[in-house]
Amino acid sequence: MKLRNIGVIGAGAMGSGIAQVSAVAGYNVVLQDVYSDALLRARVSIEKSLSKLVSKEKMAKADMDAALDRIQFTTALKDACKDADLVIEAVFENLELKHNMFRKLEELCKKEAILGTNTSALPITEIASVTNCGDKIIGIHFMNPVPLMKGVEIISGQLTSDENRKTVIDYVRKLGKEPIEAVDFAGFIVSRLLDVLLNETIKLVQEGNKPEDIDKAMELCAGHPMGPCRLLDLVGAEIAMHGMEIMERDFGDGYKPHPLLKKRVLAGLLGRKTGRGFYEY
Repeated sequence: MKLRNIGVIGAGAMGSGIAQVSAVAGYNVVLQDVYSDALLRARVSIEKSLSKLVSKEKMAKADMDAALDRIQFTTALKDACKDADLVIEAVFENLELKHNMFRKLEELCKKEAILGTNTSALPITEIASVTNCGDKIIGIHFMNPVPLMKGVEIISGQLTSDENRKTVIDYVRKLGKEPIEAVDFAGFIVSRLLDVLLNETIKLVQEGNKPEDIDKAMELCAGHPMGPCRLLDLVGAEIAMHGMEIMERDFGDGYKPHPLLKKRVLAGLLGRKTGRGFYEY
């Protein structure tokens, strides 16, 4: 199947990033969100991101304008679905919400459309279980920030067809990214390993270690490009907590979120998105 039109559902940081890289790669994109202000923020974010590339002479101004022209913004889900060859859902990490979304996608999208989910932790087969099109549903887990991160996890569910898997892998490569195939268990590869690190980071903070010292130690001693406290601020504390809860459900207490993480989420110390986490933004 040749992909031309991409629908992206959810205009947060991940959805807007997916829309941007897809448009730059030559795909026609419709970015949908129920909130018009989220779409406005996404448009500004995409323009700002592409403008940086132009200023650094990594992209021609004409290519930037062409990419922006390939993105449409809408609050109507049907508009993002009707012509899409591939739809990528990037809504909040909540199973009930994703179940409701995929029921709608199955109804609104053309029969041959591939339905992707950007979930970072929920098993693909579990998401697909409420539909009758499991062969078309696949995990496409982009990393944050999408324009900069090269790796993308590809996760086939129990029913995902080999043809659709290959089509999605080709799409990811056309974006200039590297597909990494992961098995369909909660957390896949990246979140399964990373969330353990982030949970241990919370323990270190509770024990009295300063976030800046934890970050410096992992950057200078372990070669991490970003320390875990800054990473947790980037990902969002609530996103990490929900991922841990999903893995705790499937794998046991070893993935249980630390109580301090839950307190920080309740206090609104989510990171960059709220202006305060381990650091102020």
